[in-house]
Amino acid sequence: MAEAPKAPITQDVLTIPRKIPEGPANLIGMSREQMRAALIAVGTPEKQAKMRVGQIWQWIYVWGMRDFAEMTNLSKDFRAQLAEHFVVALPEVVSKNVSTDGTRKYLVRIAGGHEVEVVYIPETDRGTLCISSQVGCTLTCSFCHTGTQKLVRNLTAGEVIGQVMLVRDDLDEWPTPGANKEAQRLLSNIVLMGMGEPLYNFDNVRDAMKIAMDPEGLSLSRRRITLSTSGIVPEIARTADEIGCMLAISFHATTDAVRDTLVPINKRWNIEALLAALRAYPRLSNSERITFEYVMLDGVNDSDADAHRLVALIKGIPAKINLIPFNEWPGAPYKRSSNNRIRAFSDIVYAAGYASPVRKPRGEDIMAACGQLKSATERARKSRAEIAAEAGI
Repeated sequence: MAEAPKAPITQDVLTIPRKIPEGPANLIGMSREQMRAALIAVGTPEKQAKMRVGQIWQWIYVWGMRDFAEMTNLSKDFRAQLAEHFVVALPEVVSKNVSTDGTRKYLVRIAGGHEVEVVYIPETDRGTLCISSQVGCTLTCSFCHTGTQKLVRNLTAGEVIGQVMLVRDDLDEWPTPGANKEAQRLLSNIVLMGMGEPLYNFDNVRDAMKIAMDPEGLSLSRRRITLSTSGIVPEIARTADEIGCMLAISFHATTDAVRDTLVPINKRWNIEALLAALRAYPRLSNSERITFEYVMLDGVNDSDADAHRLVALIKGIPAKINLIPFNEWPGAPYKRSSNNRIRAFSDIVYAAGYASPVRKPRGEDIMAACGQLKSATERARKSRAEIAAEAGI
């Protein structure tokens, strides 16, 4: 079994924004403690600071207010002081595409001009938002279109939670002050399954999700937030202890030889090491099962033998298996398993006592489906580079 590193996983210096933003500080993404310290630093009396944080927090995260002038339970002088030193700013929506099935894909620009994609998937009983944690990705999973974009940097906590807020803007879901804020939500679930590996940006993801779960703010249940990881073993227990959300594993293979190709991080923490960490997962229970994501690739990982190995590997782990028909993209090295093959695989898993739903592909017509997240400008940039290379430039 691969030995986990003794030092904690830390953010690589190359993924830190090159320049500290100048000008007023953005309150989006600050924890309550950070906001309190920031208010005191600009002259708010310490005895008032906690109360002021509570008031501002509600305006921002309950009512979606961005303009300090509209925060009417604050004095005019205090509002002017806030406007002088702070902003309430979200990432910029560059474009929005809407699929025939109602899925919405947003191209979002963050500090430095970098872009990420965000996808909202409406369903009859919920609305799920797939958000990104990094610009690009380091993992280079061979079946994943997103993984073909190199890592640029980690997103800040404000950029992570800002994705949730801008989609609430687009859905016109912020309640009016004084109205019932407990009405049926269009955006009811968050999945960290977009661009990047969340556990390689742990601190910012944790801080953003704490804002999402704050009962006096966005107030999403921790059980409506799912973090998907490819298997960064040393950070798995921290996810339970410091975030407390649901856990999904990007698994996709039943032997190390195949997983080394599909999910290269397996070379560092192999299947045995990963499953050991999952069996020790602090929140593991029948009511909080781990989701195993398994993309179905024709002739690669979809045999009856793979299905039998899968149920043997996860024996004793309360789990469900999400079978994901591969979303093919231009130049993809794999093909989607046939419907009959997926059904046969699912039947074996189900007979072993595990839920084995087959995920319905969503948003394929706008390249918003699982594994397809990759910014349009990056695709165009790569195309121009390829053209130049072919021309000998």
